[in-house]
Amino acid sequence: MSIILILVPVLIGLWCYPLFAGSWRRSPVWFAVTAVFLLLGTGITYLIGALAGGLDTEEECHSAGQAYDSAYRREHFREFGQWYPLHERCHAGYDLVPAWVNPTLAVLPTLAVASLAYCVRLAVINRIIRRTKKKDTS
Repeated sequence: MSIILILVPVLIGLWCYPLFAGSWRRSPVWFAVTAVFLLLGTGITYLIGALAGGLDTEEECHSAGQAYDSAYRREHFREFGQWYPLHERCHAGYDLVPAWVNPTLAVLPTLAVASLAYCVRLAVINRIIRRTKKKDTS
């Protein structure tokens, strides 16, 4: 646990340094690391949503102050096993999955793909520039 307390601030610092120095615009590595962070955030968000019902959904509903409607859950059983959007409803009007989870699960992977695409673009541009400079000096 103590390694995480040390590692997380170091990684955040390494990510923020190019941001403040202004070199992030030209760094494919920065965009690759950003994509990894976004995908980690996606995984954590998914776990939060998937585990929102706990081990006993009926108990979680009662602890949230909501009635548990077993007839509704039987009728909509396919809704609770799907990958996206995540739902863990107590009844038709209350969902245990926080409202921010599903939009976040749509946005974070999209940003990760965009970041990776820009990373590849920068890597190709840097390769072309190096090749051109090498030809000019020969």
